[in-house]
Amino acid sequence: MGDDIKFTWVIKKFSSLVSNKSYSDKVVIGGCKWSLMAYPGGNSKASTLCLSIWVNDGPNVCSGWSEHAKLSCTIVNKNPEKVSQLEETYRAEHTKWGFTSIIPLSELEDENGGFIVNGEVKIVVEIEIFVLVKQPLKKTKLNDKGELVDVNGFQVLPSQVKFARRIFEKHSDVALVLRAKNKHLRTACMNVLLCLIETSCLAPGELSSEDLVEADNALAYVKNAGFKVDWLEKKLTKVKENKGKVHIGEIRMRELEEELKNLKQKSLEVEALLEKEKADVLAAKTHLTLDEFV
Repeated sequence: MGDDIKFTWVIKKFSSLVSNKSYSDKVVIGGCKWSLMAYPGGNSKASTLCLSIWVNDGPNVCSGWSEHAKLSCTIVNKNPEKVSQLEETYRAEHTKWGFTSIIPLSELEDENGGFIVNGEVKIVVEIEIFVLVKQPLKKTKLNDKGELVDVNGFQVLPSQVKFARRIFEKHSDVALVLRAKNKHLRTACMNVLLCLIETSCLAPGELSSEDLVEADNALAYVKNAGFKVDWLEKKLTKVKENKGKVHIGEIRMRELEEELKNLKQKSLEVEALLEKEKADVLAAKTHLTLDEFV
């Protein structure tokens, strides 16, 4: 899921904070409550302003999660034409991150061109966050003989759980913009994706031309459904290239085998002629005896 929000945070009585931390009100993004923390002096010895953001609580935090976020902040100056703006993109399995240094305090507090107005510092913050929740496995009744397992909102067979989880771990943005909301359609889309990957893992010799045509159709289907599969498309292209190399190589091998067979037959014929010539030469070299002349 993806969310973005833009808000203004006014830090009052900034000068009185000294090295104390100031916290913003909580804002809800992606189903979780987030907070900003401004820290004059920062976490290092340098006299700078530090800004951090982290998730406080939410239904998904305790179960393990990862985020892909883009944070940009602008400190509003007395002079509208002068701003201090920073932007950062972050992706990790942590609940806290941010800028270790936004602006030197000397520049921030400058009386002539600083950023403190009536004792207040105004920070305009824009956050775009994509959160992929790694929830505990939930089992759904399939039939009398089996169960479906929920992996990131997709119902898969128990035998596919490890496979599906690995996809989300390596490609966390694979389903961020998936169009299907109905669980049955989502399950169908995921099954097509898993089958496509399994097909791509087959050895080139095991794939027929029809298999590759169907793989192309499946790739078009999952892309149209909203899956981000650039990585899979590259691998499928490589599979098709290898399939082509195998096909051409096998034809050339058969040609060479036939040529070698002909050469071996020719060699046997030449060896037979050579033996015959040796015998003829040996017979010609034999001298006649006296008895044979008289």
